[in-house]
Amino acid sequence: MEKIKRNFGFGYMRLPMQGEAVDLEQTRKMVDTFLDAGFNYFDTAHGYLDGRSETALKACLTSRYPREDYVLTNKLTANFFKTEADIRPFFESQLAACGVDDFDFYLMHAQSMKNFEHFKACRAYETAFALKAEGKVRHVGISFHDSAEMLDRILTEYPQLEAVQLQFNYLDYEDPQVQSRACYEVCRRHQKPVVVMEPVRGGRLAQLPDEARALLAKVSDSSPAGFALRFAADFEGVKMVLSGMSSIEQLRDNISYMSDFKPLDKTETEAVEKVRGVYKGMELIPCTACRYCTDGCPKHIAIPDLFALMNAKQLHRDWNANYYYSNVHTVPGRRASDCIKCGKCEGSCPQNLPIRKLLADVAAEFEKADGNDD
Repeated sequence: MEKIKRNFGFGYMRLPMQGEAVDLEQTRKMVDTFLDAGFNYFDTAHGYLDGRSETALKACLTSRYPREDYVLTNKLTANFFKTEADIRPFFESQLAACGVDDFDFYLMHAQSMKNFEHFKACRAYETAFALKAEGKVRHVGISFHDSAEMLDRILTEYPQLEAVQLQFNYLDYEDPQVQSRACYEVCRRHQKPVVVMEPVRGGRLAQLPDEARALLAKVSDSSPAGFALRFAADFEGVKMVLSGMSSIEQLRDNISYMSDFKPLDKTETEAVEKVRGVYKGMELIPCTACRYCTDGCPKHIAIPDLFALMNAKQLHRDWNANYYYSNVHTVPGRRASDCIKCGKCEGSCPQNLPIRKLLADVAAEFEKADGNDD
């Protein structure tokens, strides 16, 4: 980890887009601004943006800057290998897509009870450690979505792991399903550095309900995203806080708080606790818009976008959501009611959401509203 300059990272999961394509011009500006501010950590995975994340990284970063100027993390994802023999060719394809000869970090992706046995059966961990011995990977770690008990099991079985990427934010800190605090404490017991993902909870902690936004505004002029980043970065053992930024404005806002980092003071911490209370009183879908659910959807339903519209109605009484449902995020054959309940989405959801039931709720809300409740 000696190459890391500061504890703020650029997550390549939510990039600026132009339709289905990455906005490479804006992304290049974001990369330049990020590096000019003294940060150098980038995080990607093959499945991000349906494979476009890695190629955008090559176009905007690795083809334009010397290898020593940045730290690069990539991941081994379960649905891209079926046997041990598949792993090395896949790894080599990732190097080629990113335009590099090695990765600083290589993570066993989205580890959980659901896929850990697959990784073990295919000797994925052992292959990653071999790649490290060969100099193609500098550090091996995991990204994780499951219980503290499961995390303890993995770190006990593979003590040579060097980092754990955790979903960690003030909304999930005490959540009994996500178990952010409990998982963080497991990392501390095993003396593993923590890389924070989802510090802004997929944007939910940047787009606060009015009541919550007012609570923060009373005590600070920090943006809501700034509060979230500062909360996550102030824990002992947290070596990196990732942010998936989809505009240069978001990047500049985040940099403003992480360049001259100041932890939350007592008054700000109390305000954050009150915001957590506001969310507890609302029935929101805890989707982080990672989009893993859409990759295998046979009906190509824009699940995270539909969940965001459902939340927008609850958070902001946003009746424009009806228009966006009918005219922007759905087409015939891809509405919530078109779900065939195959369950592929639920098998890939890191939050373990009952997506099929939630899509039925979305259909009941929006398709009745727009007159399409057939």
